[in-house]
Amino acid sequence: MLKNARFLMSNSDHTKCPAPTKPEFAFIGRSNVGKSSLINMLTNHKHLAKTSGKPGKTQLINHFEIDSRWYMVDLPGYGFAKANKKLKAEWNKMIRNYLTERENLVSVFVLIDSRLNPQAIDIEFITWCGQLELPVTLIFTKADKQSQSKTSDNVHRFLDEMEKMFVEAPEFFVTSAMTSVGREELSQFIEENVSEYYEEG
Repeated sequence: MLKNARFLMSNSDHTKCPAPTKPEFAFIGRSNVGKSSLINMLTNHKHLAKTSGKPGKTQLINHFEIDSRWYMVDLPGYGFAKANKKLKAEWNKMIRNYLTERENLVSVFVLIDSRLNPQAIDIEFITWCGQLELPVTLIFTKADKQSQSKTSDNVHRFLDEMEKMFVEAPEFFVTSAMTSVGREELSQFIEENVSEYYEEG
């Protein structure tokens, strides 16, 4: 279980991020998917990542150090953020450069709203990651907002779309920031990958 989390820095330039000496896990998703709430739930820290009723609050690459062993990265969301085209283009370039150049990146956690049918914008982003051979893991959020059966139906519907593009669908987790569903499983997944990173290092 994650014990200590601290904010390190925010950047718009991937070359100014912390030295790539520790394994790194990036969190990204649509602007209102509940990313900050998930990060706070996962780290058991209410205010580590800033939450907001207004989508698009995160506008930089935000690094957090976890247990002095690995980096958690909060990336700007895509989709509903009310930003002008120039700013969105800058975000896209910033995110692209970070994801493609960060050598210590272990997994890109793509957050999906479990209440919704498969959304084109999510599928397009994951397809882009697949084309670049980026390591993607899916995290379905807000599982507490509807029945378990509804969540299950939407998750499997999304995975069916993934299987149309990939040999096999990416690994996935179902979570709720409100009830902490998925926290233990996701923490264990990260810990296993962190240990493997150091063993192979």
